[in-house]
Amino acid sequence: MTIKEAILKSLDEININAVTTYLEVYNHIVKNNYYDFGAAKTPASTISALLGDFIRKGDARVKRIKQQGETYVYYLAKNEPNIDIAILSGATSTNITQPIQPVKSKTFNERDLHKLLSSYLKNAGTYSKTIFHEQSNGKDSNQIWTHPDMVGIKFLNLQTKASQNFLKSINRVDAFKLSSYELKKEITSDSELKKAFFQAVSNSSWANYGYLVAFEFSDSLNEEMARLNQSFGIGIIELKANPYQSKILFPAAYRDLDFKTIDKLCKINAAFEQFIEQIEKLLTAQERYYSSTEKELDEFCDAYFTNDTELEKYCQDKHIPFDPEK
Repeated sequence: MTIKEAILKSLDEININAVTTYLEVYNHIVKNNYYDFGAAKTPASTISALLGDFIRKGDARVKRIKQQGETYVYYLAKNEPNIDIAILSGATSTNITQPIQPVKSKTFNERDLHKLLSSYLKNAGTYSKTIFHEQSNGKDSNQIWTHPDMVGIKFLNLQTKASQNFLKSINRVDAFKLSSYELKKEITSDSELKKAFFQAVSNSSWANYGYLVAFEFSDSLNEEMARLNQSFGIGIIELKANPYQSKILFPAAYRDLDFKTIDKLCKINAAFEQFIEQIEKLLTAQERYYSSTEKELDEFCDAYFTNDTELEKYCQDKHIPFDPEK
């Protein structure tokens, strides 16, 4: 639930026959895990400010009473008939409680999701490789806008030697498709979506397909994601803890490869250059060396899960929420 939904729920549950302080509301939210305050330094003050917003913005659901010492107590308007008149008049004061310190639960890092994505892509026939922007030439933090978090290659699966040789003799570029992936933990607001989306636009211009991937998207962003996808052609993937249940929310539009940008990326990042070299080796390998060259590419690319036990243990170790029943 949102933080305001948590406030309303707490006001309704604490005591319908009494008023309550912002600290009691905050403590109730923490105790019942209604909202994760994350790294907020003063979460109790945030609750106080939001309760004040209900009043200032004329939200009729919440009311307050000023007590001695310039403090306020709050209650839901629908519960007003249950509250003693002495309390409503301010004649009876409410004791001030102390805030509970929330226990911070361990969470996962963005890069812990890479193995989930590589497993999803491998299952779909795509080899993927993480590209660390901090390993690129130079100390410029803006490298994160130059190349993506992960790159992928999918080869056209032709069954006969004749058709494979025929395709290569016409246009070798048609034998494979390169993809770019920008990966985020969560995208919950319009501003977060736009920043991540245009980061994906910026660093995927060289690839046939560009994708924005996140472990969690807010449902409220569906309309804006559809608009951005239609305008710029960047696909959107919702990544699941069980990577095989991940899904493409919006498909990516095809583009021709930009070889000048590919050349630039090879110059600034050794891992990307090796990735391109491995592709070229496989495309030009003689038939008798194809299997060993393909194995070499597979070993160079990111690791992926080989069984469900390994997947579940990884999610447990990395504190990634995983429900085997879903």
